[in-house]
Amino acid sequence: MFAISLGEGAELRPIEPWQAPEFLTHVERAREYAGPWVPLTVLAKDLESARKLLQTYADKQAADTGRLWGIWRDGTLVGGVLFRIFDTAMESCELGVWLEPSAAGRGLITRASRVLVDWAVDERGMHRVEWLVSTANGPSIAVAKRLGMTKDGVLRECFPWQGVRHDMEVWSVLAPEWRKAREAREAAGTGGSADRDPAR
Repeated sequence: MFAISLGEGAELRPIEPWQAPEFLTHVERAREYAGPWVPLTVLAKDLESARKLLQTYADKQAADTGRLWGIWRDGTLVGGVLFRIFDTAMESCELGVWLEPSAAGRGLITRASRVLVDWAVDERGMHRVEWLVSTANGPSIAVAKRLGMTKDGVLRECFPWQGVRHDMEVWSVLAPEWRKAREAREAAGTGGSADRDPAR
């Protein structure tokens, strides 16, 4: 299985259905922290539902309509990144992320997201990468900004979750913008502390 280094003992790897026990253990640590924003950290309640969720993404990957990767730090699964939507005909995809509390504030989400956007843009020809986030989720909005995304607008009360109708902000980056920003980062040699994600 491939692994992509994210630095500081962290790496990005696929999560597959056979890893449901490890995934469920991680979700139990992440549930309270990420649950208000990330449905999969609530929907995986037991081994069967965890395996079913991972199988859903395995099926999406087989159909080329979505993908799921885990973030491991020092050998422990601590978070993940995914393409909830991956539409090659429209050349558009939606990126999603989550972490457990022990992994917050280390820049893992920013670095993992950059790997995914690079792949989507450079290898798969995606023109638009979206980031949907509740207006109440300040740390996730901060990551969208850190990734150089632009706020396209707000979908008012469009997402009912856990008894609350959330206003969802739509952020995006277009392929030419992404390449230009990446070239600027590389020319400036920026990274490190600038990549650190907010604690929550």
